[in-house]
Amino acid sequence: MEGKVMKQPVIEYPPLDYEAARQRMVDAQIRPAQVNDPRIITAMRHVPRELAVPESLREFAYADQSLPLPDGRVLTEPRVVARMLQVAAPRQGERVLIVGAGTGYLPALASRMEEGLQIDALESDRTLAAIGQALCRTFAPDVSWHIGPLAAGVPDNAPYDLILIDGAVRAIPPALLSQCAPDGRIVAPIWPADSVASVCIVQPTAEGAGATRAVFDASVPLLPELAPAPTFSFDSVA
Repeated sequence: MEGKVMKQPVIEYPPLDYEAARQRMVDAQIRPAQVNDPRIITAMRHVPRELAVPESLREFAYADQSLPLPDGRVLTEPRVVARMLQVAAPRQGERVLIVGAGTGYLPALASRMEEGLQIDALESDRTLAAIGQALCRTFAPDVSWHIGPLAAGVPDNAPYDLILIDGAVRAIPPALLSQCAPDGRIVAPIWPADSVASVCIVQPTAEGAGATRAVFDASVPLLPELAPAPTFSFDSVA
């Protein structure tokens, strides 16, 4: 019939099986990345990453990539998170500070790795923290949340045996280094301006600095709040 527009059939796709996607992520992304700590494997099989992203991104929650969050933040790629936790190797009874805790995925995983961990999650963005607190209420109720500047740490609860920074920095902020126990360690992606980002272990030294050892390269964006302010130079003036 001339002039009549035929309606296209509506194709309805079944809802994504997040549980199956989570298991595939572990088997296809995490285990092949030399992550052999069974505590990490178990935690990643159980903590729902889809609840750590905005609803519009949930279908991508188990992709092997970082996912964008508000205000220039990201949910770090799963295999980088897993390898960071393996490098950190939290031990029973340790005091742990997670800086840039965001939407709660890293604190929730760490909490499930070992009984008796005392975990403080520090986040400056209240919107992200609200998502993280909701996730942890169900899957990691022992995590304590703190809202405040990331560079300041949580001095009232220091010293920490382990500090994890979820996002790249040019250098470890001095306040965080001072809050690390003398025999503790900081695990963070460090991205020097003239090089690539690497996940590093930083240990305090007697001189008040930190001894840094790079462990593996990782494509992790800078934490905007901890990125150095741009410097002025006459060369930049047109």
